[in-house]
Amino acid sequence: MQEVWMFAVVALLIVMVPGVDSLLVLKNTILHGRKAGILTMVGIILALIVWTTLAVLGLAAVISKSLYVFLFIKYAGALYLVYLGIQSWRARAQSVTLQEVAIPEKQPFKNTMLNCMMQGLTTDLLNPKTLLLYVTLMPQFIQPNQAANIQLIILASVLMIIAIFWLGIVVFIINMIRQWFLQPKIQSAFNKVTALVLVGLGVRIATEKI
Repeated sequence: MQEVWMFAVVALLIVMVPGVDSLLVLKNTILHGRKAGILTMVGIILALIVWTTLAVLGLAAVISKSLYVFLFIKYAGALYLVYLGIQSWRARAQSVTLQEVAIPEKQPFKNTMLNCMMQGLTTDLLNPKTLLLYVTLMPQFIQPNQAANIQLIILASVLMIIAIFWLGIVVFIINMIRQWFLQPKIQSAFNKVTALVLVGLGVRIATEKI
């Protein structure tokens, strides 16, 4: 039980450090509202469920040891972040009100919500650091005299709960000040800054030695 609490502290620090997940949730909440932020978070959690399943089946370790597969995940993730950055840079400020973007019946809105969830899912599935978290960090908190898979599921569940808690706070706070961000000039500047950060993260992932 002590190991679980120790991992919870480490996981909280990892989740709270500004990164791709927080940036995507922040971006989509500002541009499309609270539901978009929540669905982005849902996509991230779904990706963690996939990684947990792979880890339990032993495939995560196999993937991490396969140079070609690992490099594919690494560079595909980097390219996807650069793509999102380019899309953000090219995006025009939306002259809409909170009431207009909150109408769920419109088909474009539904497509936007699905796209936000897929961004969260795809980004975390193609994040090599998430893979390394499962194959290098989590094993440090697993006791050899107990069922490894059960412990792994518990640790992964702790990670997901912490991620939901923290990203939920991000959505709540950003949604409260969203009206200010919807001003065309502010939104345009935010799009450009977000683009630079996403491209920068993509380049960093592609060039850093992991």
